[in-house]
Amino acid sequence: MSAQQYLDSITAIISKIRTTQAEKIEAAGEMFASSIAKGGRVYLFGSGHSVLPVLDVFPRYGSFLGFYPIYDPRLMWFNVVGPGGARELLWLERQEGYARIILASYELGTSDSILIFSHGGLNAVPVEMAMVAREKGARVVSVSSHQNYRQAKATHSSQKKLADVSEIAIDNCVPPEDALVSADGISERFAAGSTVAAVSIAMSLVAEVGMRLVERGERPLTFVSPNVGEPNHNEQVFQEYARNLARRNS
Repeated sequence: MSAQQYLDSITAIISKIRTTQAEKIEAAGEMFASSIAKGGRVYLFGSGHSVLPVLDVFPRYGSFLGFYPIYDPRLMWFNVVGPGGARELLWLERQEGYARIILASYELGTSDSILIFSHGGLNAVPVEMAMVAREKGARVVSVSSHQNYRQAKATHSSQKKLADVSEIAIDNCVPPEDALVSADGISERFAAGSTVAAVSIAMSLVAEVGMRLVERGERPLTFVSPNVGEPNHNEQVFQEYARNLARRNS
């Protein structure tokens, strides 16, 4: 059954992440907890389908203040073709120089970290996002396919790939083609795996960072489901997030 083939494949990928990437996830969790405890930020970035784990970290039930997503609607699709389409963003994320323009609107410093998602780890925007963040003194963690890293040629003019410019490079353990299910008689595969892998890593990091903050004596201001939380709790999260933005940008 094709559905079972996918579930078996994605289960094996999650198992591989658990056994091979645990130390890196723990190290990244410590880095991020240190940033937040010092009053810094953990920025989040992804483009194309790699924006999905960013969307799932914050604001998301079970996550907390300290994570700051970087969104650029030009790098997210809202259409298949035409304005806001996938073809257009796939072109833009390969253009060198654009990441620096994005980060001109954000303050990054030595107390900050950034988590960058990119399955391929080759396109100019995620590679330069890491480069520029490091120029500004921020610490960089990436999540990408290291199998793709090993077999693909660099496409950026620096000849660097995302893992090369990351302090901690986490492998999503997904094959380069991303899709996992094969069918007899055709070369293409079905059903992508990188989103499930990336979101699993992202949530592992949220858990790791939260626990490490509590161990430091911190109480993270957490976004809570209205099904169980106090009626005004999440409004407090939004207000504090806005205050932090205003203080940092003033």
